[in-house]
Amino acid sequence: HDGQALSHAAAALQQDCDVALAAVRQDSRALRFVDVSLLADHTFCLSAILADCRALQYLPEALRLDREVVLAAVRQDGQCLRWASQALREDPEVVLTAVRRNWRALEF
Repeated sequence: HDGQALSHAAAALQQDCDVALAAVRQDSRALRFVDVSLLADHTFCLSAILADCRALQYLPEALRLDREVVLAAVRQDGQCLRWASQALREDPEVVLTAVRRNWRALEF
């Protein structure tokens, strides 16, 4: 799986929250093919992170600056810190949360 199946779906399906989340659960790289309207939706993006924390790397920069979104990711896997904004990689609470999940988060 490389998340590309969604790239072949009709635009209406790429805009559908349930379809997009199902695709992300299969492979976080599917986020590359969801409609931009979903990527602008904070609730959808938070749901994508909860489905697969690696989705953080495919979210727009504005969401990688979002403390709530980044904390949701690093609570699952501290190594997701690598995809957070620089400011959040320097945030003590975010870093501590990441390190508690995976000490290797200190590398980022």
